[in-house]
Amino acid sequence: MSLHEKCFNSSLFTHLIYCCADLISPSYTLSLSESDEKYYSTFTETVKQKNPSVTTLLSLGGGGATDSVFSSMLNNSFYRKSFIDSSITTARRYGFEGLDFYWSDAKTASDMSGLSILFEKWRAAITLEARNSSKSELIMTAVVGYSPNAYELTYPIDSMQRYLNWIIVNPTEESTPVISGKFTSAPSALYDPTNIVNIDSGIRGWIEAGLSANKLVLSLTYYGFAWKLVNSADNGIGAPAYGPAISDDGFMEYNEIKNYIERFKAHVIYNSTYVVNYCSDETAWIAFDDVEAIRAKVSYAKEKGLLGYNVWPVSNDADWVLSRAAG
Repeated sequence: MSLHEKCFNSSLFTHLIYCCADLISPSYTLSLSESDEKYYSTFTETVKQKNPSVTTLLSLGGGGATDSVFSSMLNNSFYRKSFIDSSITTARRYGFEGLDFYWSDAKTASDMSGLSILFEKWRAAITLEARNSSKSELIMTAVVGYSPNAYELTYPIDSMQRYLNWIIVNPTEESTPVISGKFTSAPSALYDPTNIVNIDSGIRGWIEAGLSANKLVLSLTYYGFAWKLVNSADNGIGAPAYGPAISDDGFMEYNEIKNYIERFKAHVIYNSTYVVNYCSDETAWIAFDDVEAIRAKVSYAKEKGLLGYNVWPVSNDADWVLSRAAG
């Protein structure tokens, strides 16, 4: 991601996470392509020009992460050490003030056990490096699934609570045109009277599992999904549909949705039961978070005593409309 101080309004944020550095084998070190390295090297300097107090983190993994490589790293002490050392060195080299572990696809008991050990060893290494360098300790965070029961496995709650500064809870996204294409739905619903899979149930699940509310960060999505309606006159949540519209999987960035609304003069409706916005034209029906949904989710995070909220990805915003609403 390339950001320039003239177009990126870093003054709207307290923290910014650069996503993402990959992990490669057999060295189990971070991989930065030559084309991306110039952006890594200038990211912190660039965003601090408008907001000197903003804190920057480097995210490791992301949607393109190779599951087998991350799983191998978690389950081998030598690989874990290589990863830890490489992450700290890379963060310091490029001026990042924290590290974000973005691999939320651990699906085996050994992976979960490895996560527990990783967080413990990683925190110890970060503490030692700060002591030896006389620098502030790097922040350490992680991204997790929407619920501790997402894979019916036991997350290392004690380790997460003790060693991580915070945990970002991913949206559910169980109700997308690809997964549930026969009916429209709210992909990142805060509440859902028809389904136990929703943001609120996930947040409550993490707290009930033992994580403090003030360790949790709610993820807000700057994108939506489009369905192809069976009947344009039947266009509410749960309306019959043929599957994805507009793109192969129905995915649309927020700025694309706003352009679509303007182009087709689509009427936007806010549903407070689900906490989602949607709009439709003759064939397409789009569910997304607009200003009303974003503000409601921010209020929810505050009411629940969560540490904060995270927006993803910030580059999808349209003239900073959502980011200002989240403010």
